[in-house]
Amino acid sequence: MSLMNLEKTRHDMVRVARWMHQRGLVGGMDGNLSVRVAKDRFLATPSGVNKGLLEASDLILTDGRGFPVRGKGSPSSELKMHLRIYEVRPDVGAVLHAHPPHCVACTLVGLSLTSLVVPELAYSLGAVPTASYATPGTVEVPESIEPYIAGSQAILLARHGAVTFGRDLTEAYNRLEGLEHAARILFLARNLGELVPLNPGEVQRLKESVQSRGLPWGFDTAPNSEREDVEAIVQMVLKKLRTT
Repeated sequence: MSLMNLEKTRHDMVRVARWMHQRGLVGGMDGNLSVRVAKDRFLATPSGVNKGLLEASDLILTDGRGFPVRGKGSPSSELKMHLRIYEVRPDVGAVLHAHPPHCVACTLVGLSLTSLVVPELAYSLGAVPTASYATPGTVEVPESIEPYIAGSQAILLARHGAVTFGRDLTEAYNRLEGLEHAARILFLARNLGELVPLNPGEVQRLKESVQSRGLPWGFDTAPNSEREDVEAIVQMVLKKLRTT
């Protein structure tokens, strides 16, 4: 990548970081961004910098192992997760990690986005899996998402936010904003009452439409989330105990 393009990428990353901060997708010094700028070179946000105050000069150029090549400070400790995604997905050019409040809230109570919540999610992201909890900043994080990278565009991290990726920053950001929007709808719906699933005929029509565009499906179309399945089993056991 030429010097001019590298500088443009720096400014694009600052703009996206500020969008993330303004829209409440990160708070304080949370979150991190990276862009693949060459086969073995990545621009990454530094550790300990508020994304609303990020400057182009703060960004760090690293090699494929995450070691700084140019820039001051240290790259985010979550860069390990980004690099694992780039390694598995050569089509990915940008990775964003944030702590969207509704996404995090859904993981805290076991609400899944692998069930079909809103039709728009099927077109923009497909099914979004939830990786098991891993200590932030450790190698456990990339290991926890490894099974889902190849077949996903976004992954929820239990108690730790979300990671989205795409061909470029714009695509990765749109997926992040769309994911939080879907999680918010799910959150609100569950607080208003029971989720009403699409009828099987509409699900099939939607599936055919999505697949006709060459997009992945992967949704669990059962009406219950994983948490609700567990609750149903508990109720069934309690009922059996009451009748014996």
